[in-house]
Amino acid sequence: MQIRVIVSVYLVLTGGSGLILGADPAKKPDARQAIEPAAAAQRQSVMRMQASIETQRQSLPRQVPQQQADSFFLLPPPASEAVAYSSGSIDCDPVPPSQLELLIASAAQREGLRPDLLRGIMKQESGFRPCAVSPKGAIGLMQLMPATAAQFNVKDPFDPKENLDVGARLIKELLVRYNGNLAHALGAYNAGPSRVDEAGAVPNIPETINYVERILSSLPQKPERK
Repeated sequence: MQIRVIVSVYLVLTGGSGLILGADPAKKPDARQAIEPAAAAQRQSVMRMQASIETQRQSLPRQVPQQQADSFFLLPPPASEAVAYSSGSIDCDPVPPSQLELLIASAAQREGLRPDLLRGIMKQESGFRPCAVSPKGAIGLMQLMPATAAQFNVKDPFDPKENLDVGARLIKELLVRYNGNLAHALGAYNAGPSRVDEAGAVPNIPETINYVERILSSLPQKPERK
């Protein structure tokens, strides 16, 4: 959309002739130099995002069978494999706070969750970057696996709202599964429900323990950890 706006403005200014209306013809190269880099940058950004989404789509058939045995919901990769985002992923700015808070409030109200809980998970998972992609393929704000996105018919896993909505739904289901035990739910989100079920507690995995502690410590009132 931004590319189209840039091109439209360019055509209006030039009258379709390549010259800025009312400008000195001798300055035509300067006008083009001011417009073309912006348009090129937008094209490259769109191409990179499309390439990343296509890579995730192609990985779906390989990842769905690996996760379905663990839980009805397809969660982010275990803690030993998960990284919030890698240097190889598309770089982008965090979601602006004003926009992020509206998305958090909506998802929290719908699922009956604490807004600060969703905020803490996103900070730990992606640093609030909607383009975050882990080496194992987890995507976006809540680091959804491609299979998770497919299961919930997510059209664009990089879209902040879609990604957050599904992540909030997963957390709610895990809280129900573990009778409101937040530490267990977070441990399962990070390491997988089977590991929590086997241990009867947060799994004794350094990465998972650190993950759970960081999120719990970000909450105004720390729930008791069992």
